[in-house]
Parts: sequence; structure tokens; C-alpha cells
Amino acid sequence: MKFPKREEIERLKAQYPEGTRVVLEHMDDPYSKLKPGDRGTVKFVDDIGTVFADWDCGSGLGLAYGEDRFRKLTDEELAEEQQKIEAEEQQGPELSM
Repeated sequence: MKFPKREEIERLKAQYPEGTRVVLEHMDDPYSKLKPGDRGTVKFVDDIGTVFADWDCGSGLGLAYGEDRFRKLTDEELAEEQQKIEAEEQQGPELSM
């Protein structure tokens, strides 16, 4: 594995600050439970370019720079998420017996 240059790391840190919503497009890790389409919130980017996220599915696995493919959610996708959250809040908690 080739490590990215300092300039690339700084660009990644600027592009994916804490709180950025991302979606996984591809990961070639047979042991990971993450799958394309999974979404998460960036926690931080380390000094070798691994983008760590809190995944909605519960995983905390980092994304390897140059190996995994991922992207920021679009404004439209972010708006859809927000609408879903607001709709769930209006419905209130589900009651189960």
C-alpha cells in the first residue's frame, strides 16, 4: 500500500471534516459487514488518510485512502435524510407490547 503525500492528507482532511455525511460505494474487504450504499458520519481523517466514520449500521470501520471508494452525500440526499428524520419525530416513538 502506498501512503499519500502530506498535501493529499491535508486535502482529505479539508474535504471530509468531522460531521460530513458519506456513502460507501465500494470496499474490497471480505471481513467487513459494510456494503455499498451504507451511510455514515465522518469522525476524523488520520495522518495516513484513513477516513473514520460512525456508520449508521453501527460499524466504526475506517475507509482506506486509495483502496475504498466513497463520497459525500449530495445536497438532495442530505435533504431527504432530514425530511425522514423530521417525519419520524412527528410520528413519535413506536409502542410495542
